[in-house]
Amino acid sequence: MADKTPFDEMYNPDGSVREPYRALAGWLAEQPDKALALMQTDAEAIFRRLGITFAVYGSDEGTEKVIPFDVIPRIIAANEWRRLSKGIEQRVKALNAFLYDIYHRQEILKAGRVPEKLILNNAAFCPQMMGLNPAKGVYAHIIGVDIVRVGPDDFYVLEDNLRTPSGVSYMLEDREAMMLLAPDLFHRSKVAPVENYPENLRRTLESVAPDTVRGSPNIAVLTPGIHNSAYFEHSFLADQMGAQLCEGPDLFVDGGKVYMRTTTGPEQVDVIYRRIEDDYLDPLTFRPDSMLGVPGLFDAYRAGNVTLVNAPGTGIADDKAVYTYVPDIIEFYLGEKALLQNVPTYNCTDEDQRAWVLENIADLVVKEVHGSGGYGMMVGPTATKAQHAEFRKKIEARPDNYIVQPTLDLSTCPTHISGDVAPRHVDLRPYVLIGDEVRITPGGLTRVALKKGSLVVNSSQGGGTKDTWVLED
Repeated sequence: MADKTPFDEMYNPDGSVREPYRALAGWLAEQPDKALALMQTDAEAIFRRLGITFAVYGSDEGTEKVIPFDVIPRIIAANEWRRLSKGIEQRVKALNAFLYDIYHRQEILKAGRVPEKLILNNAAFCPQMMGLNPAKGVYAHIIGVDIVRVGPDDFYVLEDNLRTPSGVSYMLEDREAMMLLAPDLFHRSKVAPVENYPENLRRTLESVAPDTVRGSPNIAVLTPGIHNSAYFEHSFLADQMGAQLCEGPDLFVDGGKVYMRTTTGPEQVDVIYRRIEDDYLDPLTFRPDSMLGVPGLFDAYRAGNVTLVNAPGTGIADDKAVYTYVPDIIEFYLGEKALLQNVPTYNCTDEDQRAWVLENIADLVVKEVHGSGGYGMMVGPTATKAQHAEFRKKIEARPDNYIVQPTLDLSTCPTHISGDVAPRHVDLRPYVLIGDEVRITPGGLTRVALKKGSLVVNSSQGGGTKDTWVLED
């Protein structure tokens, strides 16, 4: 997979600076002793003032934390980004074609390219979506693709996020903070802008409004409410787009249409960017005990009177067991080889693969098929013998509930750590918008593992974020 020394994105093996990082290296060399530490303090003050916090469930330190931000940007060359964005576009087109197929003729299942029971017995499969044609044929309008780098030309997709991908507000605020903190560094590099994301999000949402809408569509962001870990992002995006932020009780269905309660009377809603899981969307169709959704919403959606973004049932395409088939999915629908590689993945339902996994678990990464946020996973090399034993038992009891991958040597980037600059492992989540066209924001959210040697970058597990600079030619 990778050399034992992780790929350093800033320095060549001989110690010279890689081309994309030259302006940054010069700037770092000029900084007086405490300058980075002062920038770090200022950054934290900015984020506190803006209220950029996330909830840590089950944490002893109080529930709201400021996400750690690193003041040294991660830099991607223009030609590297071109390669990446081509691969990302190919991937999201194929995943949308796959979603259309499995909710219609299921050709890929009939052809035996994806096992039928993996889809039809999957908790993320939504039978209520069968035969439904979403606006413009798009199921997943907002996708976050998690990418890791292990060499100069070696990028792998770690996972696809098609349900309700989060983190885009951090990407936008990280850029704003860097522009305030280091304007002189921006003047030395031509950095592709990210700040038009909210405008592009609005354009995408407007483009998938029901055909009956005349004039500008009415857009609402549906949030589970203030106690959700990503509530800051829900309100931030609604505000930036000029859309209404709503909770379930703010909306109601009448005559097959969705309305929002306002001080001047009901207003029809055309597009709902929902940040609520499928199960909670509509108590009449899904979980009857849901207090977060809107009774009758799914019938209004089926009737074509409102667009739900992302469509219910898209989670089947980001299931970690389905992930292993994405290269086949790309070939089946597009007739092309995947431009971005998957991480080699072991399937525990196969007896031989399972036996090998159980024997070598100390070197492997085990992930729950429906896990997210770094929960329900084990990184073998940094786990204890007791954890290895626990996960062996879990895999033996429910082999279909886990996928297993080799431990990757994620690339490192220079990171400011208590007054010093040291390499730390990073990943990347680019954000894709799909409506009338595919729009990919240059860069995305770089997450960084702040603990030395750690490969877990999730904020819920102590990771931080960096501004990601894609250089323009």
